[in-house]
Amino acid sequence: MPRNIGRQSALYEQLFSISASSRDYQLLQDQEMTAHPIADSAEPVLSKAHDDYGTATLPDHVDGHDGAAYDSAAETDAVEAGLHKLEAKNVHWYSYLLTLDFWAVIAIGQVLSLCITGTNTFSSFLANMGTNIPAFQSIFVYVLLTLVYLPLTLYWHGYRKWLSIVWRDGWKYFILSFIDVEGNYFTVLAYRYTNLLSAQLLNFWSIVCVVIISFTLLKVRYKPFQIAGIVICCGGMGILLASDHMTGVNGGPGVDMLKGDLFGLLGASLYGISNVFEEWFVSKRPLYEVLSFLGIFGICINGVQAAIFDRQQFQDATWNADAAGYLVGFTLAMAIFYSLAPLMLRMGSAAFFDISLLTANFWALIIGTGVFGYTVHYLYPVAFVLIIVGLVVYFLTGSILGDSKKPWLGDTQADGVAGIGTAKLKALNEARRQHLASQGQV
Repeated sequence: MPRNIGRQSALYEQLFSISASSRDYQLLQDQEMTAHPIADSAEPVLSKAHDDYGTATLPDHVDGHDGAAYDSAAETDAVEAGLHKLEAKNVHWYSYLLTLDFWAVIAIGQVLSLCITGTNTFSSFLANMGTNIPAFQSIFVYVLLTLVYLPLTLYWHGYRKWLSIVWRDGWKYFILSFIDVEGNYFTVLAYRYTNLLSAQLLNFWSIVCVVIISFTLLKVRYKPFQIAGIVICCGGMGILLASDHMTGVNGGPGVDMLKGDLFGLLGASLYGISNVFEEWFVSKRPLYEVLSFLGIFGICINGVQAAIFDRQQFQDATWNADAAGYLVGFTLAMAIFYSLAPLMLRMGSAAFFDISLLTANFWALIIGTGVFGYTVHYLYPVAFVLIIVGLVVYFLTGSILGDSKKPWLGDTQADGVAGIGTAKLKALNEARRQHLASQGQV
């Protein structure tokens, strides 16, 4: 997900934007199809469908499971009925703005921006005290993700099914993790060689990549308001960068501008690819499964990279209680980011995810005024408001489902998981509510 890097001044050399990956909110697992989903007949019974790995799903009454994909005819009918009910409602251009989902996705986006700011701040503290180990410090994040989400995956899937997933989809998860790790790595390299302004301008390329890949590979068709929202957000970011240039905090001349810009372009491209890839993954598979594999493969990939590139920095680093505290803060902020990002990708999209993170620049300045003595230029609040306006405009599409209905999952979302934040679960809940209402039980 591009982890769009906030304006972190020259001190934020160790910027880490996290991909996606995109991360399960408070370890909330999604609600499986609970009892009594509706079909046309009275009191329909859903069969215990087999998921993609040939094992039966949990009984209907088991809650809290970020459900496997179902293929029963009864469930398909229920989803279709629920989607029809939701989409047939009399909606206006502003209808989605009045839903809880809209305010939730806006709030999650700002929490993610604060997480980026936190990781950059802790990285700056470490760099200032001589502990400059960008690859090594990320290993702890992947370890924490593995410790939290692998037990959940084994609990819900069992060892036999987990091994089947490794055999069948392990290579896909490896690619996702590799893109994630390398996107972070090349972005950090870009900040070492080019200046701050150039590196941040290159982050716009990540948004372009997301839009192009989503359009061509995932059949996403952006509506005029969505395009306008993206443009307005980018305009807000442009004002922010202009204020940096006016105040002379764009980092000055880089060590090697060409090399830095190429690294930045590569990092932004990898971010865009990983964001779209992760959105595709979390729409089809449980969040805890995706995050567990990101953690496992992230440890391996980042460990090898740290052993190759961070050995000298590790030996020269300063190790004391302060450094340990900064590492803990960095790890927790990053883990929260990873846990929330998939939820954002389900409820919104990779494009909305990217433009939401543009506000990280503003939060970085707010924190920097107290921590690093920054001053607030008058254009910063203007830029922040403009980005928020762009986020609102993005959802002026008249759809009550927002971006949660994914075109690559089919009209009835049959290829997707019925998990928290998905259109499929919303449709099932709507179908259940309508059925219960007809029975006089609500």
